[in-house]
Parts: sequence; C-alpha cells; structure tokens
Amino acid sequence: MNVNNNKFKPGLYCVATPIGNMGDITLRAIETLKQSDLILCEDTRVSKKILQKFEINKKIISNHKFNENKNLEKVLELLKNRKVISLISDAGTPAVSDPGRILIKECVKNGIDIFPIPGASAVSTAISISGFSDNFYFCGFLPEKQNQVKKLFKNLSLLNGSIVFFISPNKLNKKINEIKEYFLNRDILICREITKYHEEYIRTPIEELTNLNFSRKGEITVVISEPKKENLSFKELEESDKKLIKKLIKNMSIKDIVKKVSEDRDISKKFVYKYCLEIKNEN
Repeated sequence: MNVNNNKFKPGLYCVATPIGNMGDITLRAIETLKQSDLILCEDTRVSKKILQKFEINKKIISNHKFNENKNLEKVLELLKNRKVISLISDAGTPAVSDPGRILIKECVKNGIDIFPIPGASAVSTAISISGFSDNFYFCGFLPEKQNQVKKLFKNLSLLNGSIVFFISPNKLNKKINEIKEYFLNRDILICREITKYHEEYIRTPIEELTNLNFSRKGEITVVISEPKKENLSFKELEESDKKLIKKLIKNMSIKDIVKKVSEDRDISKKFVYKYCLEIKNEN
C-alpha cells in the first residue's frame, strides 16, 4: 500500500468504533481503517461486521488481554518499518477499559507516533445525558472481590464529583447494598445497551434504588451524581434516634425509615441507613 504521508503518517492509530449503533462511526474512522496496513482488534468476529458494513478490506488480527504481549514484538517491528496500524476495540474507544495500553506504552518508549481518532465512548455518552457534574471520576469495571469493591466505594464516596463505572447486569443487583451504604445522598443513572435498539435508562435517588428488573443481556454504564450538598448533615445519631429506629424497623422498610428519620431529625440519610443495617445484621 502506498501511504500518502501528507494525509496518513506512519504510526499507531487508536480508532473509536460505535458502542452499539453502527451509524455512530465517523467518516475519519472509516478512512483511517481503509488506509491501514493492519488492524488490531479484540474479537475478529465482532470487528468483521463493522469492516464488512463499511467495505473495509484490510488484514485484521486479534489483540486482546490474553495475547497482547505475544503480539507486541511483531507489531512494533511493523511500526518501526513505517506502517500504518489501527487499533480498535469491540466497541468504543480503545484502551479505555479495553486492551491497548501495553502497546501504547511501548510505542511511547520507542518514539513511535500515536494518533487518536475520536468517536464513541460509553463514559462521555452517559455523562452527557446524566445531568450530573461533568467533573467526574471513571473507575472502569468494578473489582471482583467484595472487600475490594467496599474499599473502592469508600474512597470514591469522599469525592465531590460524579462517578462512572462499568458492570454487568447480573452483578449490579448484587452491589445495590454497597451503593446505598456509600452513596446514599446522591442520584444514580443506570444505562443499559446505550445507542442500541433496546437501550434503557433508569434514574432514581439512591435511597430509592431497589432490585432492578431488566434484561440480563448487554452492558451497563452507571453514573452516580455528586453529593446533594443541600441535604448533607453531619449530625450524629443520638440514643433517642437509635431507639426510634429500633422501634420502626419492626414495621417499616429501611427505605421508609431513612426518609422519615432523616427528614424529621435533620440527620444524614447515610447515618440512618448504616444504623438500620447494623440492626438487621444483629438479628
């Protein structure tokens, strides 16, 4: 292939692909892929659908977390020989909770040019419709172990901005208690299958978050809002408050107790919710 160096310089191109709707690919992304000597992708079966739709006939090889190191020497050699190589993921922007960082770091070490071809990203897409602060922290996929999740949530709860993370539908319901424990004075936006035909969005105050009844297929992007400052109170529970909660918990749900006690006594919902959990665990 003859590369027009005025248009496509040799190097690694990080090309964003659609996160669902094929119409979201950019004209520049299509042209870059067409001009590539090689395309690195996560799953060739997924990427072939995109390439076939836009009539892109280029060599592709899989480049995922299990073989990224194995591919490294070969890909770097091609880049040093002034080839144009594109890196794509199954959906969205490469190296954002997807493979690619190892190769990018090696390109930086070796002085190889890296060019971003921007486009779809589940993170920025979810933030854009959240209505929450655009000062946000993205933490990728949650850790597997519960104690690691709790440690992460504890640290994130100290931040004053929005929080974004990825999670599977099956795991989200299992994390509701932890979300309530650490982010009770915030709102939440749950996005499933963004831009696809069956896309779904759930908005609720975290205090009202319950087991979610939706399809277990697809991917979830969660956005938690910044704290509601006007509702924050650092007043601790008094003994009279604890006695009242113990009495109420026999006949009321935790959700209703949190609302009643926090409003009547001007106490942080987080404190009330934590004490309700303590009583439940004692029993």
